[in-house]
Amino acid sequence: MPQLNYNYQPPIGIAGGLYDLSPHAINSRANGETTLGAMRYGMGVVQGDTPGVNVAVPTSSSTIEEFEGISMTGFTNQMNMAGQVVIYPQGTVGVLRWGRAWARVEENITINYGDPVYLITSGANTGLFTNDAGGATTPNLAINAMFIGGLGTTSIAPIELYNQKNETPPTV
Repeated sequence: MPQLNYNYQPPIGIAGGLYDLSPHAINSRANGETTLGAMRYGMGVVQGDTPGVNVAVPTSSSTIEEFEGISMTGFTNQMNMAGQVVIYPQGTVGVLRWGRAWARVEENITINYGDPVYLITSGANTGLFTNDAGGATTPNLAINAMFIGGLGTTSIAPIELYNQKNETPPTV
């Protein structure tokens, strides 16, 4: 059967991609996870077992002081045999410290411009972002950021990540 329709429109965003060309800071880190697929582009990451060298997926004991940023595409993207782009254990990954990026969010949430951003640190959505502070027993980690738009074509949304020391980024 011939293909009769062609969609030349790219997706609105890609997890771990820059939102725009506004000023930003990206550091190189090693993936501190040992399981292939544990870390994905567009996730929130925290310091690994060697701070300043590697990063890991957050845990329920992660703190704001350990938050490193958002894992970004564009450094050493590699495709596995199933056609998925993955971050290999000990592979280099870019980490957005501050700036604007498309980040992974939990499914079925409604996001509005200006909503606060929380990092999910436990459960099936660990490493994803939300606008929900969570409950008393499982609070999400409040980070210095805000949502700057609604959902993209999948479970991603644009986030403006500020310097976590509450310093404003330089303007151009």
